[in-house]
Amino acid sequence: MWPAPGPEEGPEDASMTNNGGVNPFETARKQVDIVAKILKLDAGMTEILKSPKRELTVNFPVRMDDGSYRIFTGYRVQYNMARGPCKGGIRYHPQVTLDEVRALAAWMTWKCAVVGLPYGGAKGGVVCDPKKMSKGELERLTRRFASEILPIIGPEVDVPAPDVYTDSQTMAWIMDTYSMQKGYSVPGVVTGKPLSIGGSEGRAEATGRGCMYVVREAARQMGLATKGATVAIQGFGNAGSVAARLMAEELGVKVVAVSDSKGGIVNRAGLEPVKVEEHKTRSGSVVGFPGAQAISNAELLELDVDVLVPAALENQITKDNAGRIKAKIVAEAANGPTTPEADEILFKNKVTVLPDILANAGGVTVSYFEWVQDLQGYFWTAKDVNDRLEKVMSSSYAEVAKIARQHGVHNRTAAYILAMERVVEAIRARGIYP
Repeated sequence: MWPAPGPEEGPEDASMTNNGGVNPFETARKQVDIVAKILKLDAGMTEILKSPKRELTVNFPVRMDDGSYRIFTGYRVQYNMARGPCKGGIRYHPQVTLDEVRALAAWMTWKCAVVGLPYGGAKGGVVCDPKKMSKGELERLTRRFASEILPIIGPEVDVPAPDVYTDSQTMAWIMDTYSMQKGYSVPGVVTGKPLSIGGSEGRAEATGRGCMYVVREAARQMGLATKGATVAIQGFGNAGSVAARLMAEELGVKVVAVSDSKGGIVNRAGLEPVKVEEHKTRSGSVVGFPGAQAISNAELLELDVDVLVPAALENQITKDNAGRIKAKIVAEAANGPTTPEADEILFKNKVTVLPDILANAGGVTVSYFEWVQDLQGYFWTAKDVNDRLEKVMSSSYAEVAKIARQHGVHNRTAAYILAMERVVEAIRARGIYP
């Protein structure tokens, strides 16, 4: 099975908590078994790849606004450090579990490796409902959680980032808490920070921009002209809206349909992404945009378009509707929008799927750039960031496509082959100490 790697401040909400009773960590371990057989790995190496390196569970008190204290549970899992410091987000969600965090840490390991970042994978989470907490309560929770995991995070060890229901403010609190303990500012302890304390230009657009670059490369390889190509985008949030705007501006595509949680709109003559975004800002939804017809999220997926960008929730393309997907390219800006059964149907129907582990890796790539800038104390322009992102995404797509051809597999399996090969190479080069 191939569900989602976790986001690195990417799509709107890629929470793996609604997994239908499936244990996500068992799924992650099965993925390793599948690729281990293709790579002919021995049992010992396979077991290393299936096992987290370090796990920390903390139970800590937080003073609430009414003066009472509540105990919260938090996790930080460092899955693999063979390629470098761990990297991965921290999520706040009432249904966070240790197995979920383990799985997300594993997927971050593969996501970092597939785009060649010198990172291992990690993930963190706190069991809480941030929608029912004040800003003051969230700050106290964040600072206390940061102090609890402080012994195992740091620029050379493990670099957290925003994830589900956390943001740049959350990262600022963690950075400040860590820095106060050290006695000096340490901007490189987290990424996804505000620009004023060491954040990076280009970070907000990184996931959508990275997706645009991968779509461009796939279209080139397929001989599909992007100028005038039709695009439908499910999920007009951060990743989806940026991808829509950049594909229109830089590739010349015609965005004909977009949607959000309240519904969708379609206009075969084309939509202007910037104007749709302005409408959504005013009204709270893309629904009701002038000159467009209403369409459901399910109908949008089956439109006759050249490129389909699922940028919302997981499990949107399933065995039930995969046979009706008419797009030539499916670019997964969301995490896990395509089920394993649907993958096989799309592959059989010659639909090119750009898997989440690659297509939405722009976010973690620019997080890496932010970390590099923090360590250097030298900051790049937005053009520098975007140029470097383009090189990473273009070369990563080329490597995945090459492996897919060599092994006769779809791009998702190819991406996992590439990622695990890189991690195995690092483990073998380092050896087992002592």
